Amino acid sequence: MHYGSARPEILTYDPFKAIIAPRPIGWIGTLNADGIPNLAPYSFFMPMGSNPHMIAFSSEGMKHSSINAQARGEFTFSLATDALKDAMNVSSGAHPDGANEFALAGLTLGQPVEIATPFVAESPAALECVTLSVEPLVDRHGTKIDRYLVVGEVVQTHIRDEYIVDGRFDTAGAAPISRLGYRDYATTDRLWELMRPDD
Repeated sequence: MHYGSARPEILTYDPFKAIIAPRPIGWIGTLNADGIPNLAPYSFFMPMGSNPHMIAFSSEGMKHSSINAQARGEFTFSLATDALKDAMNVSSGAHPDGANEFALAGLTLGQPVEIATPFVAESPAALECVTLSVEPLVDRHGTKIDRYLVVGEVVQTHIRDEYIVDGRFDTAGAAPISRLGYRDYATTDRLWELMRPDD
């Protein structure tokens, strides 16, 4: 099977997000214009490279996170994990501007070092980021599509001590969750190593 813009009837649901999976969840913290914390998960999220460390998330529509990241020039990322999945889900609701999703989800404000925006203190790891750009995206015809790419540079990394094992971050122990398609998620609880040919 193959198709272009017209999805075949046999595919009742769009498989795009299920094919590009698993996707890490960017649990993004920001502050609104009044200094009220905002927290929301984004599955259109990725690392952009290292040295310096950079991450990005895209927003379908100019939502609170992208507005705040642009206006304040900063945001945080907190690792969404199996233990925090219910809180992450609460923060995904369509809450009005000024709603404090940290409080709604029963989460503690992690204290940042270089920026003002808090992160999820209960998360095994978090990143403080300075916003580098918020770019409107266009389709292949050059038409604006009400989608925005937010890129940030990491300026501080927070790791809870119990998740440092033998000099490495204990990914399996942290049990991060990722987004699949539809309403499906996956939990990372097992790792396997594959050496590169030039190792």
